[in-house]
Amino acid sequence: MNEVLRGELLAMAAEDRRVRAELAAEGSLGDGYHPRMEEVHVRNAAALTRIVEEHGWPGRSLVGEDGAHAAWFVLQHAIGNPPLQRRGLQLLREALERGEIPAAQVAYLEDRICFFEGRPQRYGTQYDWDENGKLSPHPIEGPEGVDERRRSVGLGPLAENTRRMREEATRSGDGPPRDREAQERKSLDWARSVGWRE
Repeated sequence: MNEVLRGELLAMAAEDRRVRAELAAEGSLGDGYHPRMEEVHVRNAAALTRIVEEHGWPGRSLVGEDGAHAAWFVLQHAIGNPPLQRRGLQLLREALERGEIPAAQVAYLEDRICFFEGRPQRYGTQYDWDENGKLSPHPIEGPEGVDERRRSVGLGPLAENTRRMREEATRSGDGPPRDREAQERKSLDWARSVGWRE
């Protein structure tokens, strides 16, 4: 196992969580992609790109269970780098075949890419604030089969997850944007600017 690489990945994930917690405590998360959060994600994405180029996908055998989870966490948050996330999805699929990561990591990243591309997700892992100010799953392709798909990758029922996500948002002080329509326009402009949408 590469302890230095594991430590680097764990530090990157810890910084992401720390900054997010600070912004949540300030009440700054509901109004779009905060520049401080974006800065962390951009820096971490660059570091992850370097790691992948040097080592391939850092799975369990290279960086341990927690290091592999941290690598996935950093990739999941590299939202300003569509090429990295799209390439990462293929790398995760290959790592899954080798038994290096859990299947849920592939599902989460696939859904995240669908979310940013404006397509329905498959596993119901991505949430956003709905028109009623409730945290709800982004639209789901074939919603009648979502719990079966979730079960196939080791995830619990969607209703249970939605309840947990809403409780977590309340606990962390996360809330809907003040102006949902303006936020949606801003998000779409951002998605176009980084290459998620045309």
